Parts: sequence; C-alpha cells; structure tokens
Amino acid sequence: MDEAGRGALAGPVVAAAVIFRQGQDRSIYTDSKKLSPARREELFPIILASSMAVGIGVVHHQHIDEINILRATYVAMAKAVSRLEQAPTLVLIDGNRRVPDLPYPQKTVVKGDLRVPVIGAASIVAKVIRDRIMRGYHQVFPDYCFYDNKGYGTAKHYAMIEAHGPCRIHRLSFELGLTKQLTLFKLK
Repeated sequence: MDEAGRGALAGPVVAAAVIFRQGQDRSIYTDSKKLSPARREELFPIILASSMAVGIGVVHHQHIDEINILRATYVAMAKAVSRLEQAPTLVLIDGNRRVPDLPYPQKTVVKGDLRVPVIGAASIVAKVIRDRIMRGYHQVFPDYCFYDNKGYGTAKHYAMIEAHGPCRIHRLSFELGLTKQLTLFKLK
C-alpha cells in the first residue's frame, strides 16, 4: 500500500492497495516518482488487469482540513484496503507508520515503493488516480496550473496563490510556515 498527495497544498490524498497474483511479473514496478507520467499511465492498466485485487481510497481537501493530513492518509489507506476484493494476509506499507485500527497484520517498509514491487505498483496506482483528479481540477481552476504542479508547492504554484488567493480545493490547514501561510492564504 502507498499514497500520493500527502505533501500537496491542494486536492485529495489518494491511497492504493494492490495484491499481486502468484507469478505476476514484478520486475516492471518501482517508485512512481522514478517513472515518467507516460510510463505510469502505461503501467496503470497492466496493474489493474494482472493483479488479484486493487483498492483505492480518496480523502478530499475538506476532510484533510478537518482531521489533518496524517489522519486523512490513514483514512485513505483504510478505505483502499477495505475496497480490496480479497482480504490481505499482510499489508506492506510504504514508510515507517502503521495504519491505526487496520484489522490486518501490517509491516512498514521505508522506501518500500522503491524496494518492494507490490508497493511500487500501489504507488503507481495512487499517483495516476491523483494526477487524473488534479488534471480535472485544472479545468475548473486553470489559474493554478494543476495540470503541471498537481497541487504541490512549486514556485509557480506559490506565485499563483499569491496572485489569486487560494481556490476552494486548497488545504487551508497545511503547514507552510506561519508567515508564508498568513501571506498566501490572506489570514492576516
């Protein structure tokens, strides 16, 4: 299991859980950040078609602001696991934090998306889904260049927030540093 969007300034956090089939090719999967967007899009349908089960969990910006990004990530991960068509025997999680109250055995793996192919596959699924969502938001909010920055804090994205203020999908609770947050979100 892995997530995408945890560090973004806008949009949802998306988690994916993948269960490989016996004998499934593991050699083509790695950390989604190491792959081009085109390659992630190529691998996405392969993962869906060849895996035993894929579950996706999405938590939107409003809920992130209500409960904080860490808890929202746990909620997204729990949703992803609950949407698997088959119960896992062990949940391998990218990073160093277990998901509270998940009713399955868990093991965390630091840099798991790079080291464990099934976690890499989950990172690809989560990233593709989130990128598609953010490209959709770009159609609604073109001033923020979401097609390009996907809601992450690039210099261009910060400049757009300064110029236009936040749009309705920005995470107003995100810690940017008090001075920057007060300036960007006009909370002075």
